[in-house]
Amino acid sequence: MEQPFTIGLDLAKTVFQVHGVDANGTATLKRKLRRNQVLDFFQRLEPCLIGLEACAGAHYWARQLAEFGHEVRIMPSSYVKRGKTDAADTEAICEAVTRPTMRFVPVKSAERQAALLDHKTRDFLVRQRTQMVNTIRAHISRSSASSWPRASTISNACSRRRTSCQLRRRRPSTCSPTSCVKRRRKSTR
Repeated sequence: MEQPFTIGLDLAKTVFQVHGVDANGTATLKRKLRRNQVLDFFQRLEPCLIGLEACAGAHYWARQLAEFGHEVRIMPSSYVKRGKTDAADTEAICEAVTRPTMRFVPVKSAERQAALLDHKTRDFLVRQRTQMVNTIRAHISRSSASSWPRASTISNACSRRRTSCQLRRRRPSTCSPTSCVKRRRKSTR
């Protein structure tokens, strides 16, 4: 096998596709690798240019491959011409990494990724809280909130209702705050 000058690596869950070309652009390497074979394979190669498509695990693999002396470049997936198969995708990644006008994504450190995860988690929790508050507000506005009794009126009516339920030997758990208030309103009219 001739030493490849540029390699395109398509990341996946279990089977990774590798496509390598020499300095003339001739394909010298086409291979499928399992996840546990990737680091051993690249450790045996001389340092070369490796192109990765930006995805969830691209920064991890870029850090691992850079430890072996390879120059690793991550590119946004919108700049790579998609093919129907992983082999075609790998060939397109290999071609795209050598384009002079290509924009690359800087490789993030593990600490930077952890900090970004903290920020994204906090943003997610803030969005969820806002969504819940807006949902409650919408439900209140749809159900004539102006005619709702005060909270103190509801609690007083519920305590009287529970007492009367206990005298009648009914279960207090069947009493609801709204049923207590409705009965109280009917009795005062």
